[in-house]
Amino acid sequence: MPTPPDGATGPPPLPERPLGTTGLRVTALGLGTAALGRPGYLNLGHGDDLAGHRTVEGLEARAHQVLDEAWRLGVRHVDAARSYGRAEAFVASWLAARGIEPGAVVVSSKWGYTYTAGWRVDAEVHEVKDHSLATLRRQLPETEALLGPWLGLLQIHSATLESGVLDDGAVLDALAEVRDGGVAVGLTTSGPAQAEVVRRALAVDRGGEPLFGAVQSTWNVLEPSVGPALAEAHDAGRGVIVKEAVANGRLTDRGTAHDPALGRALAAVGPEGATPDQVALAAALAQPWADVVLSGAATVDQLGSNVGAVALADRVDRDALAVLARDPVRYWGERSALPWT
Repeated sequence: MPTPPDGATGPPPLPERPLGTTGLRVTALGLGTAALGRPGYLNLGHGDDLAGHRTVEGLEARAHQVLDEAWRLGVRHVDAARSYGRAEAFVASWLAARGIEPGAVVVSSKWGYTYTAGWRVDAEVHEVKDHSLATLRRQLPETEALLGPWLGLLQIHSATLESGVLDDGAVLDALAEVRDGGVAVGLTTSGPAQAEVVRRALAVDRGGEPLFGAVQSTWNVLEPSVGPALAEAHDAGRGVIVKEAVANGRLTDRGTAHDPALGRALAAVGPEGATPDQVALAAALAQPWADVVLSGAATVDQLGSNVGAVALADRVDRDALAVLARDPVRYWGERSALPWT
C-alpha cells in the first residue's frame, strides 16, 4: 500500500489562497479527474495513458496513484463530477484508504450530466446533459453518499443560457438550500458564450446574497475570451477555477508534435526549457483572477510536469499571449471534433 499522506515525504503543500468568499482555501494547482474516472475521454493520447488500466479496478488503482502523487506534491484541491464515470467513487475510496480528514483537501463536484457510456470507449453517447430539478434531486444524494463531509463545492456542470438553468427558480432555490447547508455552490461553463453565462450567473441571488460563490471556466492561451468576465467574477468576490488549460492535450508535447508552429509560439512566451504544458499552465496561473488552475493529468509523470508550472507563473510573457488566441467558435468546433479514446 502507498505511504499514507500523513507520513508522506516530499515537497510541502503548495501555497494556499481563499476561493473567493466561499470560506474554502485552495492551492494554486488542483487535480481534475475527468480523465481518471472513465476508460474513454477526448484528451489527446488518453488511450495510451490508460493502456492496461481500463478495467474498473485498474483505473481505480491509477486514480489512487495519481492522487497519492498529487498529495505528495502539495496539491490540495480535487475536482470530480457525476458524469466522470466513477471519479467520485475513486476519490472517495482514496480519501477513506488514506485516512484524509474532511477539510484537508477541498473536493468539488458537479451535477447536470449523466454518464451513459457503460464503461465503453466506443459508446455513441458518453454523457447526457439535463439541468432539471429532477436531475439535481437524483444526483445530489449520490454525490453526498460518496463524498459526504469532504464535499466543499457543488457546481452546475456546464451551465449555458440555452439550458435555462439560470432562470429555473426551482433549481436555484434547491441550490440555495445546498449553500445554506454549508456547501458552497458554483457553476462551470463551456463553449464560445462562456462570458455571457458567467455574467448572468453573477446577477443570481437567493436570500439577499449571491447564489454562486465560484465559477469554473475553460481558459487557455488558445481560447482566452472568458478572461474579462472571470476578472469581473473575481473582483465581485467569486472564486475562479480554470479548467482545460492545456486544451485537452493540444498544448502539450503531443499537440505540438502535430503543430510545430504552435510549439514555437508557446516557447516564445514561456521561460527557456519549459515544456508546452508548463507554459500553458503557467500562463493560466499568471492571470491575477485565477484562484485554482486544474491539472487534468492521467499519469504521475504528467502531473509532475504540470506542478512544475507553478514556479514559472511569474516568468511568462503575458503581453505576448494574445498572438496565440483563436476565434472562440473555431476553437470550440475543433474541441467538439476530438475523438474519445
